[in-house]
Amino acid sequence: MAEARNLDQPLWSPSAEQVAAANITTFREQINAQLGLELQDFAQLHEWSVAQPEHFWRSLWDYGGVIGTPGNVVLEEREKMPGARWFPEARLNFAENLLRRRDAEDALVFWGEDHVKQRMTHAELYREVAHLAAALRDMGVVQGDRVAAYMPNMPQTIIAMLATTSIGAIFTSASPDFGTQGVLDRFGQTEPKVLITVDGYYYAGKHVDIRDKVAEVAAGLPSLKRVVVAPYLTAHPDISTIQHARVWGDVVSPFAHVTEITFERLPFDHPLYVMYSSGTTGVPKCIVHCAGGALLQHLKEHKLHSDVRPGDRVFYFTTCGWMMWNWLVSGLAADATLLLYDGSPFVGEGDILFDFADAEKMTHFGTSAKFIDHLGKLGRRPMDTHNLSTVRAMMSTGSPLVIEGFEYVYDAIKKDLCLSSISGGTDILSCFVLGNPVLPVWRGEIQCKGLGMAVEIYDDDGKPIRGEKGELVCTKPFPVMPIGFWNDPDGEKYHAAYFDRFDNVWCHGDFCEETDHGGFIIHGRSDATLNPGGVRIGTAEIYRQVEKLDEVLESLVIGQDWDHDVRVVLFVKLREGLSLDDALVDKIKKTIRANTTPRHVPAKVVEVQDIPRTRSGKIVELAVRNVVHGRPVKNVEALANPEALDQYRARTELDG
Repeated sequence: MAEARNLDQPLWSPSAEQVAAANITTFREQINAQLGLELQDFAQLHEWSVAQPEHFWRSLWDYGGVIGTPGNVVLEEREKMPGARWFPEARLNFAENLLRRRDAEDALVFWGEDHVKQRMTHAELYREVAHLAAALRDMGVVQGDRVAAYMPNMPQTIIAMLATTSIGAIFTSASPDFGTQGVLDRFGQTEPKVLITVDGYYYAGKHVDIRDKVAEVAAGLPSLKRVVVAPYLTAHPDISTIQHARVWGDVVSPFAHVTEITFERLPFDHPLYVMYSSGTTGVPKCIVHCAGGALLQHLKEHKLHSDVRPGDRVFYFTTCGWMMWNWLVSGLAADATLLLYDGSPFVGEGDILFDFADAEKMTHFGTSAKFIDHLGKLGRRPMDTHNLSTVRAMMSTGSPLVIEGFEYVYDAIKKDLCLSSISGGTDILSCFVLGNPVLPVWRGEIQCKGLGMAVEIYDDDGKPIRGEKGELVCTKPFPVMPIGFWNDPDGEKYHAAYFDRFDNVWCHGDFCEETDHGGFIIHGRSDATLNPGGVRIGTAEIYRQVEKLDEVLESLVIGQDWDHDVRVVLFVKLREGLSLDDALVDKIKKTIRANTTPRHVPAKVVEVQDIPRTRSGKIVELAVRNVVHGRPVKNVEALANPEALDQYRARTELDG
């Protein structure tokens, strides 16, 4: 682990030259010049962006070079959540903004583990989108229709999204590791007209054929008119068992002569994506996001908070079932090259993503907190084995990045980079709190609030607090709020999801704390918060202590109803060859007690062989809590490893 450091000093601070060169500095200076302001730093810029949302978001439209017409009105019903309307007179097309370049520089670079490598220029990407868009129109796809992708993170998926949205149709996706029922639980609600998929994918060196699953999915979606299969495992897959199926090449070849795309310019709030909640407590919610909101918010997060510049090479390890894929592809609007990877991140003993970084001169390395933690557990030191000279930003999300994870990055990966822990979610297709290239990085802290986001921490009475744990809320409207849920015509489900707790305030469901530095620490999901003796404890506070122990690979903590109260139960997955004995239980409890409070100490510590998680890698505390209490888990199809839940049933250790 990292050498001892002065806890009163940040792990990293930008140099004066880095601050001066950052996009966010240029943006602030432009605002000052255009509006006669004297905003001196990020804190003042953020305060202004929240107080003057019309000026901020209109200025961002210009700074981001949005293609379209903004109209004369930026915000109507500015005090209503939900109900505010952004740019009600605007007309734009999402795909047109991502396909602004048609040159010979790389647009996409794809690695499918160590089996497949592919490169596509901006001109080639435009041409491929033109062909598929024409094919979709020929199939009868029109504005408002849904096109679904059951795809890996590969160039054809991006082509499919851009072709769909160029028409004004709505794109929705799931990754090919989803089981049949999980796909039907999602696409069955949104009723796509076209399904785009593959014959299979690679994972950990294995060839995984999904044609049988695709056949079942196609048979279960009566809305489908066409299934388009992109060859991936083989050049000429047999798709005869799949209803309505044709191979990608046969679908687009009649339109090879098409060289221009007809972009349908539509209202700002025209539906763009349908995203899905994790679905671990029931059938997934279908969250509808609009084109203008996604575009503006992602331009802000890429160009200002992530400092993405023309020619940068941006990577995020993600699947097409996670909103970080949607976030990543918007990098095209910031004139970046996208680095796409599909497969296991531990091919080549955990080196392949760093091999990718060096080979393709990656500038932004996006991953999960669990990946960073696992690298540390494996003792990997990419700093010693790779160059990584071009990487200037690293991003982490999926779960809170613990202090030791921060220290590991600077000790073992690279010393001079901006490590941005970021947090938001599928609900907003983006972040509430995230990174900042002009601010220091403090151990365990997310750097700042997002520009234009009126983020606060509320206590149980709805009063703002600082330096204490509470609910992460947003008190003013923002453009990337969902326009609603699918099949929720009166908005009842939408309102219940975010606005029931505090009137006219978005309550996100994160248990959070704002620090003296203006940063944020996420302590876990509010619905997974522990309440022993009536005291709220965030699960991340316990994980932070347990997972720094070398013996523990992963852990999961729940509150078990017991003796008219709640007791803390900790499940641990240990290193291979170890078993849980009294000495290790004692060590775990002493570590937690010494670094937190006695209330954090688990009443029971139980060994398991696996930790259940969603397909985007998030552990499912609520599902385990239901199993422990003998309650059903409503949607095991949402889990990557549902069989792991069996280890938590009827544990005799929890009977006394």
